[in-house]
Amino acid sequence: MSETATEISIFERIGGAVTLDRLVEAFYGHMDKLPEAKKIRDMHDFDLGPVKVVLKRYLSEWTGGPKLYSPEKGHPRLRQRHMRFPIGNADRDAWLTCMRKALAETVADPAARAELDANMTKLADWMRNQADNPHDRGEARPT
Repeated sequence: MSETATEISIFERIGGAVTLDRLVEAFYGHMDKLPEAKKIRDMHDFDLGPVKVVLKRYLSEWTGGPKLYSPEKGHPRLRQRHMRFPIGNADRDAWLTCMRKALAETVADPAARAELDANMTKLADWMRNQADNPHDRGEARPT
């Protein structure tokens, strides 16, 4: 996400770490409950505690907040880190369903929510790693 010197980060616009904590908790809550998310939930360990911490740190940095992810993990390399999981269109859609429900519950500012949704949609689309995806042909990359 880009930011100019006078622009307020999306991290600040949504309410900072408190909102990101709520967002991640709601996201994984939906992943636990929604039948369409079972496959992506099964890609995770039973104990979601560690992955929640990682996602909160990643989202903090990704939204323009404190750099909590890269000092510990380095460059995100999200697609590379997820290659062990087959991620297709249905998996992307299930992930987005959980995230959109969580965004609706936790991000009060409609413009900030829409901006996050648009950026998360690009990211989720990029994570697909099955054959015939446009990004594998160099046609699309997240911004």
